[in-house]
Amino acid sequence: MSGPFSPEVVTAVTAHMNGDHPEDTLLICRALGGHPDATGARMTGLDGEAGEYAVTVGGTEHTVRIPWAHPLTERPQIRQEVVRMYQEACEKLGVTPRGH
Repeated sequence: MSGPFSPEVVTAVTAHMNGDHPEDTLLICRALGGHPDATGARMTGLDGEAGEYAVTVGGTEHTVRIPWAHPLTERPQIRQEVVRMYQEACEKLGVTPRGH
Protein backbone atom coordinates (compact mmCIF):
# COMPACT_ATOMS: atom_id res chain seq x y z
CA MET A 1 0.00 0.00 0.00
CA SER A 2 1.24 3.46 -0.72
CA GLY A 3 -0.19 6.90 -0.51
CA PRO A 4 -0.12 10.05 1.56
CA PHE A 5 0.47 8.35 4.93
CA SER A 6 3.85 7.37 6.33
CA PRO A 7 4.45 3.85 7.62
CA GLU A 8 4.47 5.32 11.15
CA VAL A 9 0.97 6.77 10.70
CA VAL A 10 -0.34 3.50 9.26
CA THR A 11 1.17 1.55 12.17
CA ALA A 12 -0.28 3.95 14.74
CA VAL A 13 -3.78 3.90 13.23
CA THR A 14 -3.93 0.13 12.80
CA ALA A 15 -2.58 -0.44 16.34
CA HIS A 16 -5.20 1.95 17.74
CA MET A 17 -8.08 0.36 15.82
CA ASN A 18 -7.02 -3.19 16.68
CA GLY A 19 -6.21 -2.42 20.31
CA ASP A 20 -9.03 -0.03 21.21
CA HIS A 21 -11.80 -0.68 18.67
CA PRO A 22 -11.85 -4.34 17.56
CA GLU A 23 -15.65 -4.54 17.82
CA ASP A 24 -16.03 -1.44 15.62
CA THR A 25 -13.67 -2.92 13.05
CA LEU A 26 -15.72 -6.12 12.97
CA LEU A 27 -18.97 -4.17 12.49
CA ILE A 28 -17.42 -2.17 9.64
CA CYS A 29 -16.22 -5.33 7.90
CA ARG A 30 -19.55 -7.09 8.36
CA ALA A 31 -21.63 -4.19 7.05
CA LEU A 32 -19.37 -2.52 4.50
CA GLY A 33 -16.82 -5.19 3.61
CA GLY A 34 -19.18 -7.80 2.21
CA HIS A 35 -18.65 -10.33 5.00
CA PRO A 36 -21.79 -10.32 7.19
CA ASP A 37 -20.78 -13.66 8.75
CA ALA A 38 -17.31 -12.52 9.83
CA THR A 39 -16.30 -13.67 13.29
CA GLY A 40 -13.15 -11.58 13.51
CA ALA A 41 -11.53 -8.61 11.82
CA ARG A 42 -8.44 -6.48 12.19
CA MET A 43 -7.17 -3.47 10.31
CA THR A 44 -3.95 -4.31 8.49
CA GLY A 45 -3.28 -1.12 6.55
CA LEU A 46 -4.62 1.94 4.84
CA ASP A 47 -3.85 4.42 2.11
CA GLY A 48 -5.58 7.48 0.72
CA GLU A 49 -8.20 5.38 -1.06
CA ALA A 50 -9.22 2.67 1.42
CA GLY A 51 -8.70 0.79 4.64
CA GLU A 52 -7.43 -2.76 4.44
CA TYR A 53 -8.60 -5.50 6.76
CA ALA A 54 -8.04 -9.18 7.53
CA VAL A 55 -11.49 -10.73 8.04
CA THR A 56 -12.11 -14.21 9.45
CA VAL A 57 -15.06 -16.12 7.99
CA GLY A 58 -15.56 -19.81 8.68
CA GLY A 59 -12.09 -20.09 10.15
CA THR A 60 -10.44 -18.68 7.01
CA GLU A 61 -8.85 -15.25 6.80
CA HIS A 62 -9.64 -13.01 3.82
CA THR A 63 -8.22 -9.64 2.81
CA VAL A 64 -10.79 -6.89 2.32
CA ARG A 65 -10.35 -3.31 1.13
CA ILE A 66 -13.12 -0.92 2.07
CA PRO A 67 -12.93 2.37 0.17
CA TRP A 68 -13.24 5.69 1.94
CA ALA A 69 -16.14 7.93 0.91
CA HIS A 70 -13.56 10.23 -0.72
CA PRO A 71 -9.75 10.26 -1.02
CA LEU A 72 -7.92 11.09 2.22
CA THR A 73 -4.76 13.17 2.39
CA GLU A 74 -4.47 14.26 6.04
CA ARG A 75 -4.22 12.13 9.20
CA PRO A 76 -7.25 13.75 10.95
CA GLN A 77 -9.41 12.69 8.00
CA ILE A 78 -8.75 9.03 8.85
CA ARG A 79 -10.51 9.31 12.21
CA GLN A 80 -13.43 11.21 10.67
CA GLU A 81 -13.84 8.59 7.98
CA VAL A 82 -13.60 5.63 10.36
CA VAL A 83 -16.24 7.22 12.61
CA ARG A 84 -18.47 7.77 9.56
CA MET A 85 -18.00 4.15 8.51
CA TYR A 86 -18.77 2.91 12.04
CA GLN A 87 -21.99 4.94 12.13
CA GLU A 88 -22.98 3.71 8.67
CA ALA A 89 -22.25 0.11 9.69
CA CYS A 90 -24.35 0.45 12.85
CA GLU A 91 -27.24 1.86 10.86
CA LYS A 92 -27.00 -0.87 8.23
CA LEU A 93 -26.85 -3.64 10.85
CA GLY A 94 -29.45 -2.14 13.19
CA VAL A 95 -26.94 -1.70 16.02
CA THR A 96 -27.15 1.25 18.39
CA PRO A 97 -23.86 3.20 18.18
CA ARG A 98 -21.92 3.75 21.39
CA GLY A 99 -22.89 6.91 23.21
CA HIS A 100 -26.47 6.88 21.93
